[in-house]
Amino acid sequence: MTMSSPGVRAEPAGEVRGKQVLRYFLVNSAGTEVAILTFGGIIESLQFPDRAGELRNVVLGFTTLEEYVKYNPARTAATPEGAGVYFGALIGRYANRIAGGRLEIGGQRHWVPTNDGTNALHGGDVGFDQKVWGSTVVRGGGVAGVRLEYVSPSGEMGFPGTLRVAATYTLDNDNRLELKLQAGTDAPTFLNLTNHTYWNLAGEASGVVYDQLLYLNADSYTPVDEALAPTGEILTVSETPLDFRQPRAIGERIRDAHPQMIIAHGYDHNWVLNQARPSSLVHAATVVDPKSGRALKVHTTQPGLQFYSGNFLNGALLGRGGSTYRQSDGFALEAQHFPGSPHWPDFPSTALLPGDSFEETIVFELTCGP
Repeated sequence: MTMSSPGVRAEPAGEVRGKQVLRYFLVNSAGTEVAILTFGGIIESLQFPDRAGELRNVVLGFTTLEEYVKYNPARTAATPEGAGVYFGALIGRYANRIAGGRLEIGGQRHWVPTNDGTNALHGGDVGFDQKVWGSTVVRGGGVAGVRLEYVSPSGEMGFPGTLRVAATYTLDNDNRLELKLQAGTDAPTFLNLTNHTYWNLAGEASGVVYDQLLYLNADSYTPVDEALAPTGEILTVSETPLDFRQPRAIGERIRDAHPQMIIAHGYDHNWVLNQARPSSLVHAATVVDPKSGRALKVHTTQPGLQFYSGNFLNGALLGRGGSTYRQSDGFALEAQHFPGSPHWPDFPSTALLPGDSFEETIVFELTCGP
């Protein structure tokens, strides 16, 4: 018997600023279902079975489109309490933090709005997470998915160059959700793209992720200063609570007195992945939930991985499952280039020039063991 290919369907999800938003469902033969919004490229839900075959949504998010518009964007004086969570969203033009919002390229200085204290976070006040993307269905080759496209005009959030971006999500029958990121520019610029999904492998609204086991394929990390901006150093993880080269429970050392843990209120750091050669696809991380048997593997071509333990979830937001989200009710694994790279020449470059092609891949692979 031939296994049926994954399927894709779309439905209207509402409107944002007069533009129609679609919700795409990707479904495979195992019953895995991923819902993706064209608003922000958000992974809205992901249903995956446990060892008993029970389907649960394993990503955090909201019930309505309006809540994503209200609470997902960057924290500002005008946004409600709890805002700035970026649930499930595509992040750009620049994932993570740029100290002072300052960029310099081609002898020209540019400024990105600072929306995280003194930092520009995730692309400024209105990043790619707040855009309605164009969409096209993708089928064939054993996968089904959606290709999202957006044109960012020169000067948007202070970034130079008109940028054409494509983000393609595809699902196969082996429960691999792949995200291909592509971009080109007509003027020198900087670019750092990722996805900001929060995971809880025990199921959304099931409580803290402290007992879930994390492995990170990284011997070193980039420490941060008091403002959570990178210091420019690359330090070993040895003899620190940031060493996940052997699987450890997320909560085992989360209250350690290490200075980096105090600054970040837990884990909110970029790990330097062990990558044999630049842009090669590597196994970056694995998380296992012993109770349900669900496991998540992350593979990527990007050189870094931000592990964030949901430190700033404060109980102000109501999730899809009807419970408020509190600290460490989910975690994020954001494959990326290093934060603040434009300021640190020893970091892998995030400069993108006309004629260059930006291409990166992130693969979320779900499995379930006995």
